[in-house]
Amino acid sequence: MTRTPLTTLDEVQLLDTTLRDGEQMPGVSLTPAEKVDVARELDAAGMHLIEAGSACTSEGEREAIRRVAGEGLDATVTSFARGVKRDVDHALDCGVDGINLVVPASDKHVETKVGSTRDDVVERTVELVEYATDHGLWVEVLGEDGSRADLDYLERLLGAGLDAGADRICYCDTVGAADPERTAAVVSRLADRGPTSLHTHDDLGFGVANVHAGLKAGADTVHGTVMGVGERAGNVALEEVAIALDRSYGVDTVELERLYRLCRTVSEATGVALPPNKAVCGANAFAHESGIHTDGTLKDGTMYEPYPPETVGRERRLVLGKHAGRAGVKAALAEHDVAVDDDELSEVVSRVKELGDRGKRVTDADLLAITEDVQGRERDRYVELVDLSATSGGNLPTASVRLRVGDEERVASGTGSGPVDAGLEAVRAALAGDGAGEGVSFELDSYHVDAITGGTDAVVTVEVDLSRGDRSVSVSSTDADITRASVVAMVDGLDRLLSAAAEDGSAPDAVSLADD
Repeated sequence: MTRTPLTTLDEVQLLDTTLRDGEQMPGVSLTPAEKVDVARELDAAGMHLIEAGSACTSEGEREAIRRVAGEGLDATVTSFARGVKRDVDHALDCGVDGINLVVPASDKHVETKVGSTRDDVVERTVELVEYATDHGLWVEVLGEDGSRADLDYLERLLGAGLDAGADRICYCDTVGAADPERTAAVVSRLADRGPTSLHTHDDLGFGVANVHAGLKAGADTVHGTVMGVGERAGNVALEEVAIALDRSYGVDTVELERLYRLCRTVSEATGVALPPNKAVCGANAFAHESGIHTDGTLKDGTMYEPYPPETVGRERRLVLGKHAGRAGVKAALAEHDVAVDDDELSEVVSRVKELGDRGKRVTDADLLAITEDVQGRERDRYVELVDLSATSGGNLPTASVRLRVGDEERVASGTGSGPVDAGLEAVRAALAGDGAGEGVSFELDSYHVDAITGGTDAVVTVEVDLSRGDRSVSVSSTDADITRASVVAMVDGLDRLLSAAAEDGSAPDAVSLADD
């Protein structure tokens, strides 16, 4: 596609506020260790600035910020600071590189929230900027609720910050109330005064649009969060900003191939699931079920995709269901090294559609079982669950499993954050053969639970995607016990993966089949 010029910049800087604004999402609370893990991933992706938290919150929060600041990251690490001196002192105590100094900009915030006046806020801002810069801090001044502020006053306030020594100023659409036209009008004025950042929220669905309007008006830095996590409807999603700037405007930001891994890291740390239809990181972003779409995509990857999945660290996925066609089913079987003739393929496609018509997602395990039945093949299981027990009372959930591995039975136990996690650890230990939990490497790529009946005795279906090396498999299991359904699905998936590994000679010694 012909790219439309957006900015004269070759690179736009990104400031990630997942660890501060993102953590203000209801129900999200990150430990210091989780903040460090996310910060490392952000840095590895080339994030320019990382707002590690709000040092005024608590001593626990300050400890987390200290740990992030002490990681020796390439990114500039900052702390959120309100317009009070002790917030700057707290930031200094944490050893950060700079602060994001937030001062009230709209009359609603100046008069109602903090009970002050415009002149007093300007005077206080100048004092704090001078204090922070005198102590060696990088300073960005943010005018809170700037999108609803009097523009002349906003320019006066942020301009005073720049004159006092601030490194940059920031346009804040704090409640996501602005449209792109308002954003462009405000930012064009601010950018004439000095380096200007954008902080947008998605309450009207304008998050990305306002970023583009602001960049076109002269801004050079974007605040946002991974996956758009944050208060209310969330902040602008940085992965969406990054891919859109690259693909549509040829503007560099961060390492695109690390975006999916970054989203996964944040999802796991925050407990916020990746929506299936989410741009860049959603499960369906590069998934195809429709026969027409699958056939076209197999012929030319660009047929139904705006950019290759590898660009953001993803892989294309073919989903089977009632819309599946011959090309998609044949390609899915080929991924598992299974060949079928034309008659067999027709029968497999028919059965796949029949399952899909019943509202069922057809997993890899379903497809392989259907094909084995059509071809009249019997397959000896490689790994099978014989028994499972799990307890979640007390402080340490535990589980024990008995597996049949080849001709051998193995018993192992595990602990975890919950009974499902404990069950998975027990399976790992059993497959290791020595109870140490090592020897079999695999990744749980996704885990999804659906209640298919109501009430306290609900039956649930657990769907998991597992991978090992370059092989992956999707499996589902249904049971009234979520722990059993989860462990059965995982064992069934590992059975398929390790069976395939045994056939090509890559199975680990710890789980090699006994000789016949």
